[in-house]
Amino acid sequence: MIDLFSDTHTLPTDGMRAAIAAADVGDEQLGEDPTTAALEERVAGLLGKPAALFMPSGSMCNKVAVSALTRPGDAVVCDHRAHVFRFEGGGSAVLSGTVYEPLVTENGHFTVEQLESVMNPGSVYQPRTSLVALEQTHNFAGGTVWPLAQYDAVCAAARVHDASVYTDGARLLNAVAASGVPAARWAEPVDAIWLDFSKGLGAPAGAAIAGSEGFIEAARRFKYLYGGAMRQSGILTAAAIYALDHHVDRLADDNAHAARLGEGMRNLGLDVLPVETNMVFAAPPAGMTTDTFVKGLATEGVRVSTISPTRVRMVTHLGVSGDDIDSAISAVSKVASSE
Repeated sequence: MIDLFSDTHTLPTDGMRAAIAAADVGDEQLGEDPTTAALEERVAGLLGKPAALFMPSGSMCNKVAVSALTRPGDAVVCDHRAHVFRFEGGGSAVLSGTVYEPLVTENGHFTVEQLESVMNPGSVYQPRTSLVALEQTHNFAGGTVWPLAQYDAVCAAARVHDASVYTDGARLLNAVAASGVPAARWAEPVDAIWLDFSKGLGAPAGAAIAGSEGFIEAARRFKYLYGGAMRQSGILTAAAIYALDHHVDRLADDNAHAARLGEGMRNLGLDVLPVETNMVFAAPPAGMTTDTFVKGLATEGVRVSTISPTRVRMVTHLGVSGDDIDSAISAVSKVASSE
C-alpha cells in the first residue's frame, strides 16, 4: 500500500531506531533527562528563541500556547480552518475558557484588514482579543505557505492592539524547504512557535515549542497541568534529534514529489489545488463521489484521505518514493477511467 493518507504515517528508520535504543535518559519531569534537554536547546537555537519545551504532541503545544497567552473569556483570532480551532475537540474552550474569532480565507492567510476588523480591547459585553493564531504550513487550506510580508504585517498589526501571536508550525520545516526562509525568520515576529517531529521528520511522537523564558516557564506549568509529564522522554527526543540531523534536507524531496503528483493528476483532467509543499488536494473525477474515488484508489493500492465532501488529500513523506508517485498517478488514471 502506498500510504498518502498523512505524513503522520511515517515509520522510524533503522538509524532512528538505533538512536532511540542508545538514548541517554532520565526523569523528564524533574528536568533530569539529558537527551530532552539537548533537544530543547537545539530547537531554541533553530528557532532563534531563548528557550524551548518538548511536549508529547503538537496538539498539546497548541493548547498550552493558548493557555499561556490568554486568560479565560479572551478571544483568539485564527483562520476558519485552523487546526487549533477545527480539529482539536474544542480543547482550548475546555482548558482555557477562550472563544475563537475565525476569519474566512481562501488559502489560510488572512489580511491585516481582516484582522483589524475583529480586534477588540474588550468590555463588560465583549471578549478581549488577546491572541492571534497562525499556521505554517496551513494544513487544511492545502499545505500553503504564508507570504513573508503578509505574515510580518499581520504580526505587526496584532502588536498594535497589544495581542500576542503564536504559530502552529507543525509543518514549519516544509515551509522552510518551499520558501527558502529560515525557521528563525518565521519565528522572529511571534511570541511562540512550535514544530512537530512526528510528521515529515519521521519521529514516532513529540513536538517542541519555543519562546521567551517567561513563556516557557508558563508553558511548562500548563504542560504538566494537562498531563504532559514524562519520565524517560529521551527515548522520544533521541528520535527527534536524529530527525533534525538526517531528515530536514529531504523535506524538499517530499515537496517535489507532491508537485509531481499534483501535475500528474492535473494532466489526467482532475481539479487540483496549487501545490505548495507536501500536500495535494484534488477533486475526484467528474461524476464520481469522493467516497468512490477513495475506495477505488485503495483497491489499486493507494491510501488517501477525504478532506471534504468534494476533495481528497494526498500527503507525501519519507515513506513515499519517486516510484511510488508514478504508481499513484497510474492508480488515479485507472480509477478515473473506470467511471
